[in-house]
Amino acid sequence: MTADLQQIWHREYEIVPQQLMCIRQIKRAAAAFNTNIDAVIKISGEHLAELAQEVNLTPTDLLNPQTKLISPKDVLRGIIKCFIQGIAEEWLCEDKTVDKWIQTHIGCGRLQMGGQAGIIANVMAALGVQEVYVHTAQHPQLQAKCFLDTDNLLAFDDNGTLKKAHDINRDRDEPLIHRIIEFAAGDSFELCGKKYTCPKSNRFIATYDTANLELKINDSFVQHLNRFGFDYLLLSGFHNLLSERGGLQRIDEIMPILQNWKKNNPLSVIHLELASTQDKIVRTRILEKLAPLSDSLGLNEREALDALEICRPQMYDEIKNKKLTVPILFEILQTLKNKLHTPRIQLHFFGMYLTLQDQNFRTTPNQNKCGMMLASTIAAAKAGLGNIENPDNLLWAQGQNIGMQSAENLQTLALYLNAPKLAETGITTVEDYDLIAVPTILVEKPLTLVGMGDTISSISLLGAR
Repeated sequence: MTADLQQIWHREYEIVPQQLMCIRQIKRAAAAFNTNIDAVIKISGEHLAELAQEVNLTPTDLLNPQTKLISPKDVLRGIIKCFIQGIAEEWLCEDKTVDKWIQTHIGCGRLQMGGQAGIIANVMAALGVQEVYVHTAQHPQLQAKCFLDTDNLLAFDDNGTLKKAHDINRDRDEPLIHRIIEFAAGDSFELCGKKYTCPKSNRFIATYDTANLELKINDSFVQHLNRFGFDYLLLSGFHNLLSERGGLQRIDEIMPILQNWKKNNPLSVIHLELASTQDKIVRTRILEKLAPLSDSLGLNEREALDALEICRPQMYDEIKNKKLTVPILFEILQTLKNKLHTPRIQLHFFGMYLTLQDQNFRTTPNQNKCGMMLASTIAAAKAGLGNIENPDNLLWAQGQNIGMQSAENLQTLALYLNAPKLAETGITTVEDYDLIAVPTILVEKPLTLVGMGDTISSISLLGAR
């Protein structure tokens, strides 16, 4: 049956090249607010063990729930937590000396575009959206060179003039560098005689970034969208805010800007990428204020669990230590949909993307399925090649079968929902919602996972045409 499903979905995926062409009809799309530079660093289990010994880390230290990077020991705790569980998290650093310790002891890595807005802007430009506007709090030359060298990707210079993002140099601005520390499935290390093995390739993000921590807004960007509008607006960056540093007030200050954009662009789609928000108070405000304002919400399985902690604490307590099976992830998604009332929510996890949307949503279930298959194909290219900056690489994975795990995930969900046709069509109805489930192409040894969720969410949405 799994082999049969692979063949069925092989035929479904044949529409992907045609779907890519549809994106090029989009006139204006914007990405805000967080753009930075990522330093991507590979870490081995052996190096992790050496560093843990160097800072005298013990298994007891791993029980500390704090998620701020106050000392080198906290950095190791964060990496090890994600390594052991095979998950991705982002922890914030307010101490320059800790950031310097990471650079000295873990490395500088390879520099590339970072921040959800920056990554999504590059993706939209590579896909051929006619005009892409990207928000930048800081735009020195090092940041500019991370943008694709294309005429359709635009930002604002010191004088508020719209220019090609790659060519701008606001030379008084400071480079904002985030440390993306990646680890590989199957790698292991020992701590105090106990061996730990990584179950899934993933990463830990250590962020020292004063501008994005305060979510500084570029007024020229705001005024341009007010004047010229947009077809799609993809938002993120709120996860960097801290409640003790005015984070809640900052969200309240930004709300009128978003409301005005929404009022002036009633036919547009506003998407919110949740991201890993460690400050629980800020996470609550994002879900209470920003999610209902958005037309669409994107998250991964870890972020979905974090959202559940806010929306349904009792349910969270019951499942937080369980393995996140496909049925449990669906139940989380449905619970969030009922609570947040966001018209469309998409959850991406290993081997499957799930979208739950209102039945009157502006894109049909089949359009969403096509967008999600396009996202799966391009995400596989990003994983397999390391980037999708070259347009010729976008369809590198076209024609590859969905993974065995992907087919099994879909079968499991179809049985759980008693919806046998779901396994073949990817579409069914649950309560008053349309459910779209797409099994994905899997890359056995990905070169990178950085920005994968942002790529998936943005392409799924823009490709749903």
